[in-house]
Amino acid sequence: MTDLIEVKEADFDLGLEYQALRGSADGPGAIVTFTGLVRDFGDQRGVQGLYLEHYPGMTESVLEGLITEARERWTIQAARIIHRVGRLHLQDQIVFVGISSSHRSDAFAACSFIMDALKTSAPFWKKEITAQGEYWVEQKASDQTQAEKWLTNDSNSQM
Repeated sequence: MTDLIEVKEADFDLGLEYQALRGSADGPGAIVTFTGLVRDFGDQRGVQGLYLEHYPGMTESVLEGLITEARERWTIQAARIIHRVGRLHLQDQIVFVGISSSHRSDAFAACSFIMDALKTSAPFWKKEITAQGEYWVEQKASDQTQAEKWLTNDSNSQM
């Protein structure tokens, strides 16, 4: 199975994504997935939805680079990244990261690394929509700190 990167408005099916990872070429020993959802709080209280934009072409290139880096650090069989853009409502799925590997430690580490790095390096812009108005979200210091830990620590020390 080849890796998959999608940036799209349409929702995704968790079951289908899991089955695609499970069917990866070598028969994985572990599959780890992360799914991010729209929540009712963020920088503002009372968030009613989000609007996400991205830089087409560059976004996909950055995501491909994250998978390449994960493959250099850990033994993974397949990787899938799906990120939604456009208008999203409360509890909608925003992002999916899935990794298959022979070993759970590699799958967990690669999935965590990709999600942490994605939040700080991929060119996405998020606007929170509330009853009081719409507000662009700034990158959080906590996200930057988490991503930087992957640069300063041994690749397996995150798990």
